[in-house]
Amino acid sequence: MSSTTPPGSDSNGTAGTPESSSSLDPLTALLREVEGTPDSTATTANDASSGAELPQPPGAPKGKRKKKVRKPKPRWLKITAIVILVILLIPTVSFARAIVTPNNLSVTERAAEWMRDNNLGFVLNSVENWWLSKHQPKEGGEPDRAIDAINIEEAGPTTTVKAVAPHLPKPTNVQVPEGVTPVPNEGVWLPVGPMVGGAQAMYTTQVRPDSIHTSVLDGLAWMDPKLLKFQLFPGTEEPGGKWENAGQVPMDQRLELVAAFNAGFRNQDDRGGFYLNGQYKENLRDGAASLIFYSDGRVQVGVWGRDAQMGPDVVGVRQNLDLIIDNGGGPPNPGGVPAGTAAPGVLAPGLSDNADGAWGATFGNKILAWRSAVGVTADGALVYGYGDGLGALSLAQLMLRAGCVRAMELDINTVWTTFNFYATTRFLDPSSVEGTKLLPESFKSANRYLTPDARDFVGVFQRRF
Repeated sequence: MSSTTPPGSDSNGTAGTPESSSSLDPLTALLREVEGTPDSTATTANDASSGAELPQPPGAPKGKRKKKVRKPKPRWLKITAIVILVILLIPTVSFARAIVTPNNLSVTERAAEWMRDNNLGFVLNSVENWWLSKHQPKEGGEPDRAIDAINIEEAGPTTTVKAVAPHLPKPTNVQVPEGVTPVPNEGVWLPVGPMVGGAQAMYTTQVRPDSIHTSVLDGLAWMDPKLLKFQLFPGTEEPGGKWENAGQVPMDQRLELVAAFNAGFRNQDDRGGFYLNGQYKENLRDGAASLIFYSDGRVQVGVWGRDAQMGPDVVGVRQNLDLIIDNGGGPPNPGGVPAGTAAPGVLAPGLSDNADGAWGATFGNKILAWRSAVGVTADGALVYGYGDGLGALSLAQLMLRAGCVRAMELDINTVWTTFNFYATTRFLDPSSVEGTKLLPESFKSANRYLTPDARDFVGVFQRRF
């Protein structure tokens, strides 16, 4: 009797043997062929004898896979990573050093200085331009404070003099802008500081910058070089290099200190040079606006190479950009000893649009900001002016109204513009000297220049008669 082969058995009646390639469904067979899986009938014997694990069909539960061996990174990739790390590390260390270096700058100011030192000034300029454009002084309105006399008295008994020392006459009051009704004391020169040689050595006043920004008060200080002497001091960071008395007025000079004010731009931006006591920091440029210091304490503002040149009596020269007011040269001579009548000063051409960046590349004349300047009058007095709401043109107009026949721009921005008066609070004690701001809203401390300062500045001292 013939028998029927049961399902799942081969022709010999053995059940459970692996399926042959011919018995696989077409999809499974195709997948195995693509994966390179050997035919089960051809490998069964070898697999059984070797104990190797049979390939699993698609969809079957996956067993434990062998751990993949990672190939080593190419050498060039490792070197590239190290180079990138070093490139990033160098500026990071430089920035950190700039932040922790002891000086009187805030963290923000240190970061800004670091950016300018590392060719990122264009980024900072863009940020400053944007910020200032959003914070321009308002138009119209009245000042929110009065113009009070600055009461600076030196501690100790007053001295009498038998004869009054030669001195310049009191300056003529400053005109207010056209169409502006002056507030009390606006444009009126008020005495400040000690009497020197029996005469008044300094006066100050405040005025509006123009007829539009009438809520702003800018400051002016008038100084008599016949009664006062001037000295250039380097900062701890600017102009760079090693100097004596860097950053502050020494203690042994503070009893004679009556005022101090900021100098010009950073050395890399001033388009000029710096000279002090036989040492140069960048060469002096012919044609540059220059503040010149003489061995006897006299001072001059003019064009280098035209109004002044190097000589044995020149102890300091601070250059900054080009003149904003010029009288074509000639008198006044230093120290208020003019050889003749000085020609009237006129505004430099191009101020309205800051032609060729002659007065700073940080931002143009359309952006109003805190700016400062120093100039000389026809009879030789030195005038400092500063405040908010000023462009290159309105700064020059401010100095022209104050009687200057030549004037140069100094530093700009609220953190760098400073004019302070100083006096002792204890008789003959230089450590008791304290400062008072000309403009109370100015940013820096009234005691600036009594501690190490990053920027160079000018100290004003009384002469002894």
